[in-house]
Parts: sequence; C-alpha cells; structure tokens
Amino acid sequence: MADNKNLTEEINNEGALLTLTDDEGSEVEFELLDVVEYEGEEYIVLIENDEEADEVVILKINALDEENEEYVSIDDEETLQNVFELFKRKYDGDIIFE
Repeated sequence: MADNKNLTEEINNEGALLTLTDDEGSEVEFELLDVVEYEGEEYIVLIENDEEADEVVILKINALDEENEEYVSIDDEETLQNVFELFKRKYDGDIIFE
C-alpha cells in the first residue's frame, strides 16, 4: 500500500469495510479490526476482506481537519511491532495468532 490512502467506509452487518486506494489507483477492500492508541497516536488495524487473508495491515491515522483523516504507512518496524502486540493482547483468546 502507498503512503496516502483515500477512504470509503461502508457499514454492513459484519462491521466496517474500508476501501483504500493506493497511488497506482488499485482499490482494495479491508475489514476494520480495531483502532489502537500507542504513544499518543492512533493506528488503524485492518485485514483484507478476503477469505484467504492471513495478515493484518496497520496504518497511522493522521487527522487532516475535524472531519477528514488520512492513513499512512509506517516505516518504523518497532512501532509496527508494538502496535501489533497491543492489538494481540487486547484480542488474546478471541483471535488465534500464528
């Protein structure tokens, strides 16, 4: 995924679905799993809306103004790992992590 994402959110019976568009114009639909706060910042945890998906995607939430936000890729491996660990701890017993 590219750094800046456009967001379309739809709510259905299964939860929030987000369609992110990368810099190449490809759209990918994700299911919103959670929003995790880490060191005063918020991160969105997603999984591709595909039966075979087995990896989460974590993006930093940047507020653009009161109504708009963007989702940015995270380059810092330590931050990614720490956010993922917080997510895993929160859902321990509910989600099986390999």
